[in-house]
Amino acid sequence: MGVVTDEPLDPFAGDPDDPAAELARFDPGDTDSSAAALSADEREEVLSDLVELDVFRALLEPRGTRGLVVDCEDCAEPHYFGWDLLMANLRSILEVGRTRVHEPAYAPDPTRYVSWEYARGYADGVIEASENAET
Repeated sequence: MGVVTDEPLDPFAGDPDDPAAELARFDPGDTDSSAAALSADEREEVLSDLVELDVFRALLEPRGTRGLVVDCEDCAEPHYFGWDLLMANLRSILEVGRTRVHEPAYAPDPTRYVSWEYARGYADGVIEASENAET
């Protein structure tokens, strides 16, 4: 039995006539064999992000938040990421040094997504309120 992954299958995998094969010459660093290994500091940062994301999800998902919104510097547009995709992207960075190719959210409701900074502030507030209630 083969390996099961979360990422979509490449319909042209192994096809010598892959129409995207020509694109490799424009981005030679975008091949599976050249994934850059993370430094120890980068790895720690991604692991820390995974822990934070798990806390954010535990606190915000029950309140109807579907994930996080990130302002893209390249296109100046907001990108909406669901919790599962965020986790998968961070795990992919740990495993292969980059995020996987993914489809953008279809017609996301912007009111159901928050920024990383908002999520961090919300989590900090919940933790502080909990600590104050205990004293």
